[in-house]
Amino acid sequence: MEHVHLTVDDLLLRPWHDEDAPAVRDALRDPAIAQWNPQGGGPIDDEAALLWVRRRADWSADDHVSLAVTPATGGDLLGSVSLHRIHDGDASIGYWTTPAARGRGVASRAVAGLTDWAFASLSLHRVELCHAVANPASCRVADRAGYRAEGTLRESYRYGDGRRYDEHLHARLASDH
Repeated sequence: MEHVHLTVDDLLLRPWHDEDAPAVRDALRDPAIAQWNPQGGGPIDDEAALLWVRRRADWSADDHVSLAVTPATGGDLLGSVSLHRIHDGDASIGYWTTPAARGRGVASRAVAGLTDWAFASLSLHRVELCHAVANPASCRVADRAGYRAEGTLRESYRYGDGRRYDEHLHARLASDH
């Protein structure tokens, strides 16, 4: 799959670069990101952050699209948005934002923009978004990005604190308006 650059309002969604590793290291150490987007594999040091960036920059398996979120005019990393488990017209979406980007609609705009692109460019039919019920900010992101609530998955995912949480399942279909 070819890398893309997407402009969504005042945001740029772009492929990851090795130079992003220090900002990723700092972001993944943020308590909220560590809780709701656990990485596993031990502490996030420089080497782990560089490996994280390189894995997300490699789209050769055609099973994921992972993009850094920055201001469209350039500047500091604001977050991450990724389609994963791309298969047979379906995918899942995940995201996080840095503390400085929270509360500004960055996540919902990035999620909506990548989803719109995926429907148009990858001919996806369905994209799912799951988040812990205990993370109401992610529920707001899903709603604002046009993802309809479909139900609750009981104790479906182990998060950063090692506990299993119920998750809300949201989804968008290519036919949703």
